[in-house]
This record gives sequence, structure tokens and C-alpha cells, in this order.
Amino acid sequence: MIVFIDNEHESGYAQPWGEKLMAARVRIKYRLEDLSGDTCLIMRYNKVTPELLTAIKARALFISGNSANPDDYDPKDQKGLKAALLEKRLPAFGFCGGHQVMAEAYGATLAPIGPLEEPEEEITFAPGLKKEMGYKPVQLLGKHPLFEGLGSNPIFRHAHSWELKTLPEGFINLAATEITALQMMVHESLPLMGTQFHPEYYTDEHPAGRILIENFMKWSGIT
Repeated sequence: MIVFIDNEHESGYAQPWGEKLMAARVRIKYRLEDLSGDTCLIMRYNKVTPELLTAIKARALFISGNSANPDDYDPKDQKGLKAALLEKRLPAFGFCGGHQVMAEAYGATLAPIGPLEEPEEEITFAPGLKKEMGYKPVQLLGKHPLFEGLGSNPIFRHAHSWELKTLPEGFINLAATEITALQMMVHESLPLMGTQFHPEYYTDEHPAGRILIENFMKWSGIT
């Protein structure tokens, strides 16, 4: 069994887009099942513990993004997830906010990209903060088996206002954009990776996310 961890804070689900987010989690669960050939269980971030993952015989973790401000989270509610990332050594892939919580578990720091330079026409998530939004290319750095079939500037979905300010020890950065320099962190010896962008929101027009997730599953031994 693989586990898809819903990393959304309750305040995110209280927003007007909350129901759409919840529906998207189910779609991503089915996508992970289709790509892995395994059953995928959805679990809320504040329910995760290393002991529970052992009991259900989890063999890989995927961690969702989140629309809530990272400062909204109680560190006690994240303790079990971070412990699992540090102790279990299971293959794990963090998407956007999942990438950020993985990085924090391994000692990195994160903060907003920066203040918004011009007023927004409408209030969206993280009002007043600079954002990276939409389907846009990323620049891949170096060489890695994860890059197979992606080309040099694959297009992924972006939707974030926070970013890593430092890279955790033991990880390397494999992608960048003009706005966010640390776009894809991969551990040098463990099957751990995270992306600031959202590969899980791939489309027929922009299939790079599906290819990257498939490559991760092969590289980490899930498939």
C-alpha cells in the first residue's frame, strides 16, 4: 500500500476553494493508484505516525500541497509526519507544501517569496504575497534518472507563494525558475524528493508531471 498524505490545514478547507481541493485529493489518489498499480490510502497530515505506517505496511508516501499559510500549522500536529520522514526511510515525494514540510523536517528554512509589488485585481490565496502561478517551464539542472523523457524545459503547474530559502543537508537541487531557485530537491542517498511545483496536476496538454512521478516510482523502487 502507498499513502497519499493530505497536507491541507483545516483553515484551507474552510476557504471558498476548499471543496475543490478535497475533490482534487481524490483524483490524485486515483492517479497514484493507476501509476503505481497499488492501493493508495488518503491520510490527513495530523494523523500520521511512524507506528501507524508500520501497522498498515505502507511502502511509500506522497505528500500533498496546501493553500494555508505554513505559519497556521501547529508543530505538534506535524510531529508524526516529520518523524516518519526522518525515521521510516520510505520512498517519499512531496508536492509543493509537501516539499516544504519535508525540507523543514530535514532542517531547511522557508519563507514567502516576497511582497506583492502591485495590487491584485481580486483576492486569492496568500493576499499581498508574490506568487508563481500557472503552467510554466522549469529549467532542469544537471543529469538524473528522474529526467528521463522530460526534455530540457518541461512544463509543470505552479501555485505557491512560499519557497525554500535553504536546501536541507544531504539534498541537491535539480530544477529552478526565475522566481524560485529551489524547485526540485532530491536526497543524495535516500529515496526522497520534493518539488515546489505540482507534478500531480498534469494534463494531456502538459504531461510532464505524470512522467516525473512515474520516473520517481521507478527510481525509488515503488514500481
